[in-house]
Order: sequence, then C-alpha cells, then structure tokens
Amino acid sequence: MMPLSRVFSMGLMAASLLGAASFPAPVEGDYIAKNFKFVTGEMLPELRIHYITVGKPQKDASGKTTNAVLIMHGTGGSGRAFTSDGFGGHLFGPGQTLDATKYFIILPDGIGHGKSSKPSDGMHMKFPKFTYDDMVKADYLMITEGLGLNHLRLVMGTSMGAMHTWIWGEMYPDFMDALMPLASNPTEIAGRNWALRQEIINVIEQDPDWNGGEYTKPPIHGIIAAEYILGVMTSCPLCMQKQYPTHEAVVKMVDSIPARAARVDANDMIYQYDCSRLYNPEPNLEKIKAPLIAINSADDQVNPPELGISDRLIKRVKNGKFILLPISDQTRGHGTHSIPAIWGKYLDELMKESEKSGS
Repeated sequence: MMPLSRVFSMGLMAASLLGAASFPAPVEGDYIAKNFKFVTGEMLPELRIHYITVGKPQKDASGKTTNAVLIMHGTGGSGRAFTSDGFGGHLFGPGQTLDATKYFIILPDGIGHGKSSKPSDGMHMKFPKFTYDDMVKADYLMITEGLGLNHLRLVMGTSMGAMHTWIWGEMYPDFMDALMPLASNPTEIAGRNWALRQEIINVIEQDPDWNGGEYTKPPIHGIIAAEYILGVMTSCPLCMQKQYPTHEAVVKMVDSIPARAARVDANDMIYQYDCSRLYNPEPNLEKIKAPLIAINSADDQVNPPELGISDRLIKRVKNGKFILLPISDQTRGHGTHSIPAIWGKYLDELMKESEKSGS
C-alpha cells in the first residue's frame, strides 16, 4: 500500500530541511498511446501519459541509450513531487548521485494520476479498470515510442512506484541496468494492506452522494472517512507523537483533513486503490536480471517488517539485496521513501555496482 501525495509531501518536507541543490529546469510533455488495450480487454482510442524530464538523453556509438533514469510516484501522487528540493534537490544536483547534467531523468504521472488520463476527465466509472501492469506498459510505450529511448540506466519508485519497479524488472528484464523499489513488498497485496484499500473504496461508494460515480457534488463524507483510514495507516507513531505532542495539536491536525479531502476526486481515488488488485510479482522473481536493492523502513506500517516478506523473497532475486532501515529520528514510516538523505547511500552503491556489472 502507498500513501497519498500529501503523505509523500510530508517526507519531502522533512528531507528539505537536510539540504538541497539546484538542477536543470524540468520540462513537461505528453505522450498519446493510440488504441491502448488494457489487461481487462477494454480499450481507449487515446491514452495520455503526462511526464516531466530533467536533463538530456545520451546514446553510445551503437545507439543504446546510456543515461535514462525512470522514477515512479506513489498512489495519489505525480511525477512533479520528485522535483522538490527534498527529493530532486538531494539527487539531481551537480555532483549528486543522479546529477541531471549527466543523467536524463523521467518522471511520469501514472494512469489515473496527475495530468495523465483518469476517470475525472469525464468517463467517471466507465474509465477502463486499469492495473499496475497497464501502468507499466503505458510508461514503457511513453519511453520507447514517445521519447525514443531503448534502455534505462535505472528504474526506481516509491510505494506504488516501487511495486511498479518490481514489475518492470519482470516484464522488461533486459531493458534496465539497475532497480530500486522503495517501500514495497514483491507479493500479492493481502491481509491488512488489501483490507485498507477495500475499506477506502467501500466508504466512498457507500456515501449516498457518490451515486455510482455520477455525483453532482463530491461525496465528501466518504472521502473524509477514506482520509481518516489513510492517516492512521501511513503514519508512524514515533514521528506523530513528536509532531503532535498535545491534545490541541492533534485536534488541529484532524480538523484540517476535510479541507484536504475537498481537493480529492472520489472516482479517481477509487481507481487509484483498486488498480493494485492484481499486483503479484512473487511467481516471476527469477526473471529479474539487473542488480536490485529494495529498501523498507522498520516503522512502515504499510509494509511492517514482522511480515518478513521481503527478507524471504529477496533470496529468489539473482542480484537482489534487501535493506531494512532502522527506526530513527529521521525516518517517517512509509514516507521514508521520500527522504533520499536517509537511503541515498544505497542508491549510490547500486549505481556503482550496476556500472561494474555491465548489466
């Protein structure tokens, strides 16, 4: 499970306090996939994938793209969040691990998110019931057909984007040199994780104002209830105790939730959580070829360490390594995926390792 964009932003704000750097100006673009067929058999005549790029692509003498980096966002987010000082400012600046004067960084908005095609554009609940596989396929088409690239130096993502990273490694195993999923497990979403998602969907659909997705006013009570569920699941007890140390501070924080909920589209939210229903990279982990470092945080209630899933399954990834970050004053639960100041050294290690491996 992954947080909404505001939870992602909490991690970015925390990271921004630790420093920042400048990098080339981001450039926005759109790729239109014609007659895109979804896993369900549904089709859209035109599927729009919005993206941001930083830097310029490079190719070697044989025409192989050598410096492209794909970074994918979490549920409810967008690629733009990665251009913040808290994230890009720690990775994309001069001399940093993903120096944008050397790398070509691609930040897409997944299907159903940001400025890409989504239910709220007009189709509402008639929008195709997309899955994570569809989202990865659409990004692949955007990269190959839209941007004209034939290889990726690195594929990485946070939360939902981390789960997409596992899928990338299985669907296109020869297309990248390295993989880094941040805050995920490579297995079917079940147990409390799926229960949370189903609850989010249910509380929205059970709001009378939802009206089967054809609402004339937002089903705000359902959306607020979903926000309450997410607030508990994606938070971390230690950092919340420090951030809201008094009764009054908690009341003020909770009272701010309705204003945030008013900016959420109900149908988009339903799709964003339902699209994980078929996610399960576990059966095909042996297909992954590129060096992979998966990172979770011990205070992540979405991917709690006591499940032991990644510890067990990483053994089936030929060039895989799993890192569990200990709880500290800097970790932010699930939102730790947004703080490269904490896990950046492992990204640096991965980039050096994959360069030596000649993947």
